[in-house]
Amino acid sequence: MLYQSKVVGLPLPRIDGPLKVTGQARYATEHYEPGMLHGYISLSTVATGRITEIDTSQAERYAGVVKIYTHRNRPAVAEKDDKWKDEVALPGHPFRPLENDRILFDGQPVALVIADTFEAARGAASLIRVTYQPDEPHTDLRQEEANSYVPPVPRMEAFMPPPPRGDAEKAFAEAPCKIAADYFIEGEHHNPMELFGSTVLWEKDGELTIHDKTQGSQNSHDYVCNVFGLEPDKVTVKNSFVGGAFGQALRPKHQLFLAVMASLDLKRSVKLEMSRREMFYLTWRPTAIQAVSLAADRDGYLQSVMHHAVHATSRYEDYQENVANWSGMAYACDNVKISYEIAKLDMSTPGDMRAPGAATGVTALETAMDELAYEVGIDPLELRIRNFSHRDQNMDKDITSKALHACYREGAARFGWSERKPAPRSMRDGNDLVGWGMATGFWEAQMSQAEAKVRLTADGNVTVSAAASDIGTGTYTILAQLGAEAFDIPVDQVTVLIGDSTLPKTAVEGGSWTAASTGSAIQAGARMVIATLLGHAKKIDGSPLAHATEDQVEVADGRLVLESNHQIGLAISDIMQAAGISFIEEHGKAGPDNTIMKKFSAYTHSAVFVEVKVDEELGMARITRVVSSIAAGRILNPKTARSQILGGVVMGIGMALHEEGMVDHRTGRIMNHNLAEYHVPAHADIEEIDVIFVEEDDDKASPIGVKGLGEIGIVGVAAAVSNAIFHATGTRVRAFPITIDKILNGETTQ
Repeated sequence: MLYQSKVVGLPLPRIDGPLKVTGQARYATEHYEPGMLHGYISLSTVATGRITEIDTSQAERYAGVVKIYTHRNRPAVAEKDDKWKDEVALPGHPFRPLENDRILFDGQPVALVIADTFEAARGAASLIRVTYQPDEPHTDLRQEEANSYVPPVPRMEAFMPPPPRGDAEKAFAEAPCKIAADYFIEGEHHNPMELFGSTVLWEKDGELTIHDKTQGSQNSHDYVCNVFGLEPDKVTVKNSFVGGAFGQALRPKHQLFLAVMASLDLKRSVKLEMSRREMFYLTWRPTAIQAVSLAADRDGYLQSVMHHAVHATSRYEDYQENVANWSGMAYACDNVKISYEIAKLDMSTPGDMRAPGAATGVTALETAMDELAYEVGIDPLELRIRNFSHRDQNMDKDITSKALHACYREGAARFGWSERKPAPRSMRDGNDLVGWGMATGFWEAQMSQAEAKVRLTADGNVTVSAAASDIGTGTYTILAQLGAEAFDIPVDQVTVLIGDSTLPKTAVEGGSWTAASTGSAIQAGARMVIATLLGHAKKIDGSPLAHATEDQVEVADGRLVLESNHQIGLAISDIMQAAGISFIEEHGKAGPDNTIMKKFSAYTHSAVFVEVKVDEELGMARITRVVSSIAAGRILNPKTARSQILGGVVMGIGMALHEEGMVDHRTGRIMNHNLAEYHVPAHADIEEIDVIFVEEDDDKASPIGVKGLGEIGIVGVAAAVSNAIFHATGTRVRAFPITIDKILNGETTQ
């Protein structure tokens, strides 16, 4: 093994777990002070048009109301777009709440009521009367696909299609085995448990402490300072605990702007929280239409891959994600053509949702691969193995590590894939048709720039601090484990400070990069602490470490010792006492190694195996077994890692069978903006999920060997479910989610 540790790699329980289960973990809107004001947002009831009249007179007379804000009396704020653009902003013009009378999407804020109680604010908001001049809404991607376009300004160059390889059209035309199909995926909504909310605590000197539901405290901090022209040291943003996010909280939301606006204007503390309904009006996984064409020779070796993707964006920003490029790197093929466009709708800007792009694009690719397997007449798993790629052909680079073969092998063995009968409708369990399907998953193994402070005290306790967020992924716990590993101490001797904009700089928590990035910064800081400790040890008369170098020493059992001989060394307390200090603190930094990244691409991989049972008469599909086999480098904590994969699989099942945002295209309004009518998987929908982590050492993806797990669990799941349903029923459904009517009606992309 590349890494050995007494702490890292163990399935330790979450160190923040007791706080959460006893209600002591306070989330963004669970902070309070006497005299705090409360806000409530009034929403537009048209999807596009203009406000012709807004009457707040009755609302203003409501008992307890302090002030009502509309576009007519909004305080002055920044005008230039660059002041409104946050760390992960998109090309275009960021949304500005209460800017003018223009309505851009259903549920847009049109007024903010501030009152001395929440109930008073809500009651007053119900009395606001708004008259609109509506325009004809355009919210149907099928209709607007004809107006799609290549984004003129890329969000990231990596999202743009790679140059074509070979001649994909010619190879497709000449190949003996081929399939071409269209795939439709309806828009999805994140629905984390915690609602968006902000508590703004106003101090008499004008300083603000803001508790915000966000995936990046420093991102929210910079946004507030830029928009309102505030001095950075006058604003602190905290997000100590985040009740789920899945990408929806990467960018600041309008409740943050509105709460800060009211607090500054009234010089009072203000709390503002969205309702569940409001969560549906912003930041969603965009509806997508994809055309995939695959061709192979009679032995199943790919001859041509073509993938064209179109997804929705808003009128005011060009949302983009990497949808189609996966088809160019997933399997070995010399003839590839990838294209990608977006289409404007009268809806809010979509946003990153767990495995953005990959969850969408790989679903289409892996369903198409299953179709090709039947066309060629070979096992779907064998087709993937035959086309295994050892290089990233899109980037023309080697791959840092790729234990995907082990994922296939171990996942298939655990699932019992060898017992699968290949013909559709050939496996039964009473009245149920049984289907087995599989798919491959891919996600980028990324690092972002990160910093962390590491403090070692004379009594051997350690504090690690960074502005990183824990959105339920286990960040607190794995950072504690890394701190404990560095100094050979139990986890309960490590204090973790995160979720505060005043702490060392990190990126937003997204893209599965937090563990690799902040974890590597902690490792770097710990090494600096040990180097400083060694420097003090050398100054002691007769020191046994006088001639030791930094790479020859480590901390063990409360002593600084030689790696090669733990009998030679000094107690940490003695070293610090001799130096006249009580602690050592250093500032570690980490980030992508550009030298390595010029030569290598880094990815996590998975193989997903699914069993479905479909009632032959009713068409009702149940997922009875899932095996998810993951290659993600070093696993810091198998317990929290497994939880990440379980969550991803459940979301993938939701994508496959349940989740769809329903829009009335006549009005452009969302119809199922609640958890009663927007279906997500419930306990009764989830049966056996088996997670496997295969051995994979990677010394290039990150300094600590970590690749990240937040996204990979969802990728490929929807395709594996779709493929299993085809195997069970013989019906190929290419429109997601796969509902009962689609199974009963036969093949469809509608």
